[in-house]
Amino acid sequence: MHLPVARYVLLITAVAAQAGLQLPSLFSDNMVIQQKKKVPLWGRTAPGAGVKATLGAASRSGKADAAGAFRLDLPAQVAGGPLTLKIASGTDSITIKNVLIGEVWLCSGQSNMEWPVRNAMHADSEIAAAQYPLLRYFAVARNTALAPQDSCQGAWLECSPNTVDAFSAVGYFFGRTLLKECNVPIGLINASWSGTNAESWMSREALKADTLFEPILARAERFLKDTIEAKARYLAQFARFHDSLEALGLSIFHLDQGDTGAARGWQRADYADSAWPTMKLPGTWEKSAGLAIDGIVWFRRQIAIPSAWLHKPLALSLGPIDDCDSVWVNGTLVGFTDERTPQFWSVPRRYRVPSEVVASTSIFLAVRVFDRINEGGFTGILGDMFLRCENCADETHISLAGSWKYAIGKACDPSKAVGDWGPGSPQKPLGPNDPNFPSTLFNGMINPLAPFPIAGAIWYQGENNTGRAWQYRKLLPALIADWRARWRAEFPFGIVSLANYKPQQPMPTESDWAELREAQWLTSLQTPHTGIAMAIDIGEAENIHPKNKQEVGRRLALWALATRYKRSSLEYSGPQYRSWKARKDTAVIALSHAKGLNVHGDTLKGFAIAGPDSHFVWAKAEIAGNALKVWSTSVAKPIAIRYNWADNPVGNLYNGAGLPAVPFRTDDRPGITYSAR
Repeated sequence: MHLPVARYVLLITAVAAQAGLQLPSLFSDNMVIQQKKKVPLWGRTAPGAGVKATLGAASRSGKADAAGAFRLDLPAQVAGGPLTLKIASGTDSITIKNVLIGEVWLCSGQSNMEWPVRNAMHADSEIAAAQYPLLRYFAVARNTALAPQDSCQGAWLECSPNTVDAFSAVGYFFGRTLLKECNVPIGLINASWSGTNAESWMSREALKADTLFEPILARAERFLKDTIEAKARYLAQFARFHDSLEALGLSIFHLDQGDTGAARGWQRADYADSAWPTMKLPGTWEKSAGLAIDGIVWFRRQIAIPSAWLHKPLALSLGPIDDCDSVWVNGTLVGFTDERTPQFWSVPRRYRVPSEVVASTSIFLAVRVFDRINEGGFTGILGDMFLRCENCADETHISLAGSWKYAIGKACDPSKAVGDWGPGSPQKPLGPNDPNFPSTLFNGMINPLAPFPIAGAIWYQGENNTGRAWQYRKLLPALIADWRARWRAEFPFGIVSLANYKPQQPMPTESDWAELREAQWLTSLQTPHTGIAMAIDIGEAENIHPKNKQEVGRRLALWALATRYKRSSLEYSGPQYRSWKARKDTAVIALSHAKGLNVHGDTLKGFAIAGPDSHFVWAKAEIAGNALKVWSTSVAKPIAIRYNWADNPVGNLYNGAGLPAVPFRTDDRPGITYSAR
């Protein structure tokens, strides 16, 4: 059974023996150091004090400056360990144990990189099998800052079934593949934050270096200067918005006045719920019970506990709940989560049941779930739902997964749902503490990592920038150059191309998501030591967070193995567009990475063709060796071809390695996001 996330909170502290000697949290027990590179070690001690560091048989000495800052560079090490790192200054010393030497990768981006293993496909079996002590993980604590920071919070964790549930799923599956193939320790540093823009992860200097980014900085300056007025306007708009929600029977906070369940005693232990139907949890009520509603649903269940648990505090875990919840145990409210909690719709619920509530061996649980948009309910995995005794000798966990009684407290029409992502929602001003304020995440979460040596970086971001996809053509290469400048190394940079998402379109159309994928692909072509991993065939139309993170991690690992680790015989990319030419009414497309071209299905799909009128229609296509022939009976003279140019395309072209073709277009006319800055 994996431990609650709260178990890790105690570990997120900077390593310090006393105030006189301090190291960043990166230097802590279980850490992984990049092999074959000098090991920079920095921190603070008394001004002018001497400092000595020893790693295995190597040691270096130095002296702190007048402000107390110091840096030592230990010699490069070969893969192996465990070793002990010792740092001493005056009478203070720090000993860091279980240090491994291997390959360290930085994982960054927005929610699809942040998405944890516990929410990935086959999570239960993946967690149970995650016994990899040579794989280590460091999660950079979320932090925004207006100025570059030199330290961050976090802790290195050994990979095991007790820890892996909170790891980045993409990072974990990437690192696991490298561990098995390279047979050296792997360290993963995850610095990601859901719903964030690329410019948040870039330094101010990088944004100022290109006039294309001037609108980004201008917006930031305007919001920074007008923070007070902007906040007042937002709060006024928010109040009006809240009133409009209540008119629809919705509420922005979890205590919705339209629900009478509490007044009817649905939270009480003695309430008679025998007539209520049952639903299997975890699960959303749309999928588990066919309830096509937004609003409020109540859940109840009775659990028998051991007599040894009586009059002792209990730990209650329910996993993530979408969107908000209130929880009663034996009629006593023990906790709630609402919109005031960051990422409230995906935060695992962990509540403490006071000892005075545990007065009998029968525990009655009542959970009130409020959902205002999309699916609602319990969105975790089986292992997320359990009850355990906090102060008992045994660590028995009673599973809460399974059948629960339920009743509808308040049903709302999903078609009228509005919210932070819906029409009419006021936009919160970008104040300096907002994670989308330019450079704040670079300052607080990336700059503190340099110059800690890394093998490379993997990046899964772009959803937030689709509306400015044309700008992303410059933004992403600038971000890569910015990071490499901080590390003073041209390390490999792997990009995950956006997965297919949103409804499929019956006819060829323009797409900002397609333009963003094009910007990612162009970056991989034009920026040295940069590659792309496709997710175009493993997305979900109704879920911006597809669960198949295993394949995303594997495809990133293929790129890393073939390039960074010189497995030259390994195919790491799907077919990529090279050139085309017209032969009468047929376009012939030349491709790279095209060995073993094949179609997954009966006929090729996803191709569109245009004539001199620039109007695209669906086209037929066939494989011709390592090339393609594309045509349409309605286009006599083709001037442009597109493949998988859509939010959620249907293309099915693969190579012999089973990797999907990279979407492309042969025309270069400005896209629909060209003017968006």
